[in-house]
Amino acid sequence: MIHPDALYALPSHIHTRWASAENFAAEKGGACRNDDGRKRSPSFPLAAGEARTLLDIKGTTGVVRRIWITINDRSAKMLRGIRIDAFWDGADTPAVSAPLADFFSLGLGRMATFQSALFSSPEGRSFNCYIPMPFRKAARIVARNETDTDLSMFFYDIDCTVGDEHPVTMGYLHAHWRRENPTVFLRDYELLPRVEGRGRFLGCNVGVIPDKATYFRSWWGEGEVKAYLDGDTDHPSLCGTGTEDYIGTGWGQGQYANLYQGCHVADREAFQYCFYRLHLPDPVWFHKDARITIHQIGCWSPDSLPQLAGMGVELKIGTTPIDVKAELKRKGYGLFERRDDWSSCAWFYLDRPVNALPPLPPVEQRVAGLA
Repeated sequence: MIHPDALYALPSHIHTRWASAENFAAEKGGACRNDDGRKRSPSFPLAAGEARTLLDIKGTTGVVRRIWITINDRSAKMLRGIRIDAFWDGADTPAVSAPLADFFSLGLGRMATFQSALFSSPEGRSFNCYIPMPFRKAARIVARNETDTDLSMFFYDIDCTVGDEHPVTMGYLHAHWRRENPTVFLRDYELLPRVEGRGRFLGCNVGVIPDKATYFRSWWGEGEVKAYLDGDTDHPSLCGTGTEDYIGTGWGQGQYANLYQGCHVADREAFQYCFYRLHLPDPVWFHKDARITIHQIGCWSPDSLPQLAGMGVELKIGTTPIDVKAELKRKGYGLFERRDDWSSCAWFYLDRPVNALPPLPPVEQRVAGLA
C-alpha cells in the first residue's frame, strides 16, 4: 500500500531510470538511440550459456522498484534454467540468486495466472516483481541461460530511482532457492537455511511434487512452518499448524490467489502444488540470525490407509512406529512422516549486501523430473 502523501510529494533529488533492451545502461537520454528513434530493440536473444547484464548502476544510491520480464520459451527447462542474480554495492557474490520463474513466485517450472502484493503474472505469460530493492552505491542484475538451448526473445524492464536517501536501518533484498528431491525423514525442509545478521523474512514460494508411487494420493501437507530466531536452537520461537494453514486456508489446498497468500498451482491430476506466503502485515523480524523450516508430514485417511498398508509402507510419527492394524480398525485419520520433492524460493531483507548461503544448484538438479 502506497501512503497517499507519497503520490504528491515532488522530491528534487530523486530521478527515474528504466533499463530495457532499448536502453541497457539506463542512461539519461539513452533510450531508442537508433537512426530514426523507432522501436528497433524491444528484446534480445540469450544463447545457451550466455549471460547478459540487465542493470548496472554505479556511484549513486537508489531503489529498484519494479522488474518485468517475458520470454518466448516458457518451458520448464527454460523457467528453471535461466537464473537471475542481483549484486548490491559492488559485492562479488549475489544477494539474489534463483531460477527466473521461482524468483517471481512461480514454482515447479510452471506458469500460472495470479496476483499477490509483491508479484504477478496477469495472464500467465510474464513475470512482475514489485519488491523494493534499495542500494547505497551500486546495483547489478544479471540473467544467465544455463540450459543447452538458445532463447530467441528476452524482453524486460527494470524500473529504478536514483538519488534516494536511505536510513541507517536499510536492508538489502536477498533471495535464496533450494530443492530436495526427495526430502529426508525427520529432517525438516529448510525454506531458509540459517542466515546471520539483522533482517526481515519476507516470505516464500514453495513447490511440492508428492511421491505418488509410494504414498498414492494421500495428503502430504501437514507440516508445520517453524521460525528459529535470534539464537533459537532446539526449539523455534514461531510455529504454525500445517502447510495449508500457513497460507490461510484449511483442509487441503485448492487454487486461489490473495494479496499475501495463495496456491496458484493445485493440479490434482498431475498431483503438483505451488503456494506462497508473504509476511507483510505480519512481519517476521530477526536481530541476530534466522532459520525457517517446515516438517515433512502427511495424513492418512480411512480411504488411504488400506492402500498404504497393502503396499507395506512403513508408517511412523517421529521415531514411533504406527500400529497399522489398530488404526485400520479405528477407521480414523493420523499423521505420518514422509519424503517428497520440495523446492522453494525465500525472500528476505538483510543488513548487509552478501550472505553465506549455499550457491544456486546446477541446472540439472533444478530441472530434473519436471514436465
